[in-house]
Amino acid sequence: MTTDSVARRESARPAPLTSADVETDVVVVGGGGGGLPTALFSRWLGNEVVLLEKAPELGGTARKAAFWYWVPDNEPMRALGIEDRFEDFLRYVARLSQPTRYDPSSPTAGLTEWEAGMVRAIHTSASPAAELLAERGALTYRHCPDVPDYWSELPEDKAPTGRVLVPSDARESMSDGGACAVAQMSGAAERDGVDVRTGHRVQRLVLDGDRVAGVEATTADGTTVRVLARKGVVFATGGFTHDDQLRREHLGVPAYPGCAAITNEGDFLRIASTLGTQLGTMNHAWMCPVPLEKVGRPDLVGMFSVAGDSMIFVNRHGERVANEKLPYNEAARTFFRWDPATGSYPNLVLVQLWDQRSQDHSASDEYGRLIVPAGVDGSHVLEAPTLDELTTKIRERLASLAAETGGFTIADDFAANLPGTIDRFNTFAAKGKDEDFARGETAIQLVFNGPVKDEPGRANPTMWPISTSGPYYAALVTGGTLDTKGGPRTDQDGRVLDDLGAPIPGLYGVGNCVASASGRAYWAGGATLGPIIAFAYRAAHAVDLA
Repeated sequence: MTTDSVARRESARPAPLTSADVETDVVVVGGGGGGLPTALFSRWLGNEVVLLEKAPELGGTARKAAFWYWVPDNEPMRALGIEDRFEDFLRYVARLSQPTRYDPSSPTAGLTEWEAGMVRAIHTSASPAAELLAERGALTYRHCPDVPDYWSELPEDKAPTGRVLVPSDARESMSDGGACAVAQMSGAAERDGVDVRTGHRVQRLVLDGDRVAGVEATTADGTTVRVLARKGVVFATGGFTHDDQLRREHLGVPAYPGCAAITNEGDFLRIASTLGTQLGTMNHAWMCPVPLEKVGRPDLVGMFSVAGDSMIFVNRHGERVANEKLPYNEAARTFFRWDPATGSYPNLVLVQLWDQRSQDHSASDEYGRLIVPAGVDGSHVLEAPTLDELTTKIRERLASLAAETGGFTIADDFAANLPGTIDRFNTFAAKGKDEDFARGETAIQLVFNGPVKDEPGRANPTMWPISTSGPYYAALVTGGTLDTKGGPRTDQDGRVLDDLGAPIPGLYGVGNCVASASGRAYWAGGATLGPIIAFAYRAAHAVDLA
């Protein structure tokens, strides 16, 4: 997507109700993982629907995702006899989202009434939404009964497996689920008469008194299009990953722009702010490790899975500082540790290091993995016959990226420490037990291990000793956002709330452009998209009754 393919941002001040270019029942803004199901649910209720997408194509961030979607108490679970009661589900998500407020004896498990209500909405509506999409041929799925939640070992997780669904036509590895889901849903939108208009950047709301009556959008050539909505406007425009100012001012950590669609610039934040909306979860994001050199590129895919057994991450001193196989949201937090003694982020950039064994047996073009096979862009990879020569190349590459890191570089003791770090890891790998960071000791780490050479009988498939001779490989890794998760607060039916907590007539929000009840947590694979589909379903019904 070129920069001139999207209209420039204009003032978000609302416009008064006058004449319209288009009039419809429901306007959906955004054509990704939230907007497409919202438009479909609205259309299936008998409404005329216009979908406005800023980018030249549909899909948004969802197109690059694996599109696991996490659906509690889903029909395949029930068919297998897996119980997923709301009370248990609530305690699991509360334990992770608000650990300092968690109270298992409380009716809300320590959550606020708003948070608990949003969790109940997910538990109630995610499965009916998924089933309706499947029945209409808009998102057929297959069940993944053995995929564990990210925190499946917690005693609060009474249904640790079975909540994940993936598009039925995704490959066996499930890595291309996003492209499959977008193709299915956009095909259904065309089939069922959703009026889809790409290349339309919504700039402002149109008001009829205190009611949102529509929107104004502009195209890349500067044409203004006014679309009025008889029932309501639903925003599903994603977060603010690619707005540097919003990211710096709200996240509180030096997160780089990640793999969200390049058009995710926080448009709804500015548009909704003109109505005095209350905000929530502005300090949190869905996080992941990202390759430093690909930050800001439209084709960036976050590192959902770090491949390689003879592979480690080391810091600027050549030392391991974390478990390399953690779920991506937790792994990303390693990069943002602040050292008050030095006034710096010592782990802002880590070095992923691997040997020829992992290059030969763990190379993959899926899930954002950095060990890539021949024929795939490997410009981020450094290679050298010895560790000393690799150190020199790492130092040179960091110097070339100084403007993006504040001059971050490896320390003088990096080369001296690295052999000892590798020796220590190799000792753990030979025993199959990581005594420093417990690598490979939870079920989800095995799922995210990626391809490795089969070694019969070994206890820990995530670890193998790194070779004592080259060649060696390395890549630079930092922390980025999959997308942010803060914005105007909504109620359980997607109605955007004003500063006193009252719904703003005619205005709704779904997905990462509005506040998430997840807080700091990433509950499981697909715990973004499953809840988004649930709220798309609920918002569509709420708009229909408006």
